[in-house]
Amino acid sequence: PKIGPYRDAMRGRIAEITGLSLSRVAVKATTSERLGFTGREEGIAAIASATIRLPWDDKGWSD
Repeated sequence: PKIGPYRDAMRGRIAEITGLSLSRVAVKATTSERLGFTGREEGIAAIASATIRLPWDDKGWSD
């Protein structure tokens, strides 16, 4: 299914859980261009990734 109708709710929930402002959260989607088992409609696939940056101080990245 297309995520368009759910994107804002997903962003809002992620922002709430992580304590980030909504403007700092992005949700994107793509297709497999009808390739492989997903393209043949034999299954579905999902991949999630997150980029997190630690605060920067005068000594570099802090941990």
